[in-house]
Amino acid sequence: MVRAVEEYLKPDVVRQIARLDLRAKFIVQGFLQGLHASPYHGFSVEFSEHRKYTPGDDPKDIDWLVYAKTDKPYIKKFEAETNITGYLLIDTSRSMDFTYRQQFTKLDYSISLAAALCWLMVHQQDPCGLMVFDDRIRLSLPARSKRSQIAEVLSLLTRVQPSGVTDIAKSLIQAGAMLRHRSLLMVFSDLLADPEPIRDALNRLRHRGHDVILFHVLDEAEERFPYKGMVELTDPEADAKLVIDADAARSEYLESIRAFRESYQRSCFQAGIDYVPIDTSMQFDRALTGYLASRRTRF
Repeated sequence: MVRAVEEYLKPDVVRQIARLDLRAKFIVQGFLQGLHASPYHGFSVEFSEHRKYTPGDDPKDIDWLVYAKTDKPYIKKFEAETNITGYLLIDTSRSMDFTYRQQFTKLDYSISLAAALCWLMVHQQDPCGLMVFDDRIRLSLPARSKRSQIAEVLSLLTRVQPSGVTDIAKSLIQAGAMLRHRSLLMVFSDLLADPEPIRDALNRLRHRGHDVILFHVLDEAEERFPYKGMVELTDPEADAKLVIDADAARSEYLESIRAFRESYQRSCFQAGIDYVPIDTSMQFDRALTGYLASRRTRF
């Protein structure tokens, strides 16, 4: 434990955590500003029950009629406030360590978006946990709603390094076996593996009562194929190389990637899974808007 704390307090790690925390806050702030002018502003909620007032709650939300009867402060609790336990599941395999010309790799992008969602969940008093995987779960952090959880998640994320080969299906099944209660699972991956086992694993999670958000994160180049002439492509997980004529292959590739996305979109829709296609050129708040918009269409 002391060793872990010492690692957290190293100046370079502290700077990384600070940057990631600021980025998370910036992403959420950008989303909230956009939400104010969006069709979701003023989204209605239904009254559910009362809960005890806790420090940090807005005194304006106190039900003074209940206070007059009980001499204790209670907050009106709405359906939108009901707690749900969330887990961030991040693919850290070698294929996620790629960027063509963007500032962030697919893993960097996923980590930043995950950090923002953790920040948002904890500030809504929702427990949030973390799992990182390649061919299996490598690290996990139990879900908690304490403010200190944000620092714990950020500390772990700043030390994540891409490595290993991908076994997304096995990792999802393992994650499901580790969870005892219904949870919201937010999965970040490029999904560059055999789709059928992945779909089966996602369906198993849904059948066990979990809600699933699938963030399909691709690099801009994987989405648009900007290459020209003869290029050498590398599979980082298989250490395989392939030389192709990019101009001749472009049309077929773009059709394949479109079909790849649409196939996941269809299967996720059928399973009741929220599918959020992302490429690394998208602004973070736009990606977050897609996430929360998809949640609100289901509740």
